Amino acid sequence: MSEAGEGREGVRAVREAIEGQERERLSPLAQRAADTKGRQMPESECPVRTAFQRDRDRVLHSKAFRRLTHKTQVFLAPAGDHYRTRLTHTLEVAQIARTIARALRLNEDLTEAIALAHDLGHTPFGHAGEAVLDRLVPGGFRHYEQSLRVVERLERDGRGLNLTAEVRDGIVKHSKGRDGDLLLPEAGGPATLEGRILRVADVVAYVNHDIDDAVRGGMLREGDLPDRFTRVVGHSRTERIGAMVRSVIAESLDQPRIAIGPEVAAAVLGLREFLFERVYFNPESRREFDKATHIVEALFRHFTAHPEEIPPEILAVGDPGDPTRAACDFLAGMTDRYALATYERLFLPKPWAVL
Repeated sequence: MSEAGEGREGVRAVREAIEGQERERLSPLAQRAADTKGRQMPESECPVRTAFQRDRDRVLHSKAFRRLTHKTQVFLAPAGDHYRTRLTHTLEVAQIARTIARALRLNEDLTEAIALAHDLGHTPFGHAGEAVLDRLVPGGFRHYEQSLRVVERLERDGRGLNLTAEVRDGIVKHSKGRDGDLLLPEAGGPATLEGRILRVADVVAYVNHDIDDAVRGGMLREGDLPDRFTRVVGHSRTERIGAMVRSVIAESLDQPRIAIGPEVAAAVLGLREFLFERVYFNPESRREFDKATHIVEALFRHFTAHPEEIPPEILAVGDPGDPTRAACDFLAGMTDRYALATYERLFLPKPWAVL
């Protein structure tokens, strides 16, 4: 065999060695990359990376992932440098999820791939934008379904990222909503334990960083948090995250499900409800929410009436006879600042200059 041929064989052995390490090191309950259910479109294996490593990298290099930098988490188009954006939220979720996955000897690469992709379909202006599209789009709008559409249809000019079945399953089943249980029954949640970790990590991340941002923004003081919850999980962000993560690990170790202790779960959900009352539905937040609602609705109606102004690569993925899908895809992909600039261009008068 030539040196080039030997080199190719050696490189191919890298992925196989990693897959062998997964078989030896991971829990019997983990999803191994070599056992993936595969992709929608068959393709040759990477000689160096496992299927889930490849998925993670595809998400990381996608345009939708980069746009998360300028999408709202809670505070709309924040001027401060230290408020969370949708991107920093995603990275915090990934860190918490990987910590849990490693402790449980589950597949960190699969966990991280789902975490990085879980909010790719989120609208500009956070849940304000999502609520508008849910009201205007026939059949409603859910960001987790849009995240799946991003990776299956919209990225790479309509070709999608061709991710594995396990990652796509984790993306579309990660969300809970305000009234959802922290942990779904086995029949309703993601197919893998790695996907189930995301459901918990997402809540742990946003409950704690939204408290942090609300304190930074002057909407809360640490002392405002209900004592019946902080007694259980702690009085600082570090203490709370640590207590929540440790509870998940203790309740889930070597178990065929992802669980959290009942007292800690009650504290997590209690703090989440507290945030809805004091931050998300705060009168000041509502005023900004209403402004964002007006912008998104105006843009949606404009592009539905003028589909020729939608980028052709987005228009091509929708239904030619129904521009609402393309308008939804276009709007959901916008960053806050792009939506603001587009609204200004379309609806605000330009200064008249006489030369």
